[in-house]
Amino acid sequence: MGSLPKRQRVAAYAVILRVSTGSTGGEEILLSRLAERITSDELWTLPGGGLDHGEDPRDAVLREVREETGLDAQVGETARLYSAHLPGVWRDGRRVDAHALRIVYDGWVAPDAPEPRVVEVDGSTSEAAWHPVADVVDGKLPVAPLVLEALADHQPFRKQRVGAYALIRRDSPGADSEGDLLLVQFSERGFHTGSWSLPGGGLGHGESPRPALEREVQEECGVACTVGELLAVHDEAFSGTAPSGRFEDFHSVLLLFSATVDPDAEPRVVEVGGTTQAAAWVPVADVRARKLPVLDAVLHALEAAGRMGTDPT
Repeated sequence: MGSLPKRQRVAAYAVILRVSTGSTGGEEILLSRLAERITSDELWTLPGGGLDHGEDPRDAVLREVREETGLDAQVGETARLYSAHLPGVWRDGRRVDAHALRIVYDGWVAPDAPEPRVVEVDGSTSEAAWHPVADVVDGKLPVAPLVLEALADHQPFRKQRVGAYALIRRDSPGADSEGDLLLVQFSERGFHTGSWSLPGGGLGHGESPRPALEREVQEECGVACTVGELLAVHDEAFSGTAPSGRFEDFHSVLLLFSATVDPDAEPRVVEVGGTTQAAAWVPVADVRARKLPVLDAVLHALEAAGRMGTDPT
């Protein structure tokens, strides 16, 4: 093999994951199918390709993803490097001693991105599609070795966020009534789509919890609030697709405060295009009975208020 022409190639690729929009809810990966002129067999690989002379790897992978899938992607700040020595492989109709260097980034696309499609004409790929990660790992889908290597090493982006949230109640008619609770419903842009939670959100860098909570309640419910005492600290950890489209290992730390608003206030969502799609007064009895999907933090706040004697009932 020593007499074969030597060819070295540097290429950039992206591992792009999302939570399935179907009923299974499993993880999916964006893959490109190699064209028949590359291989007559069905074979899928990561979207990406070779760097042009002088091209930055990050620019190259974004260009290649757009050409192969029609999607505008983003990639993280770091990458993994894979090296493969392939003596005796066929390239452009001749056998060569190839050395492939693959730079693999963590990537993501917007949650409302269209279905992928190949844009490049007569390129190295003929199809682009989302596939269940389980099918890749189980061998049901034929993939290039790089896909399995990259998936084995891939770790979801880890994000921790501290937020402030408000337990806001009002009296309602009826001797046995526990009153109403002000809740917000998550839109498709947020984790837990369709679920109901306390109004509130993440703290900006350097922002104090109480002013942050006043701002969030105004944005999500259109009402001014007075923040009271800290009831409890709650946390939850989960993985899923963030509003940006990035697949994240998310840890949320929630500061749960008591708060009050004008009892005649009628909530309405002010922030357009955010993670909140509705705001409403909900009977506390319905919350306790789980008649609507509520996050555990809501019940945790109610229990904490009862223990501290701030529960008006």
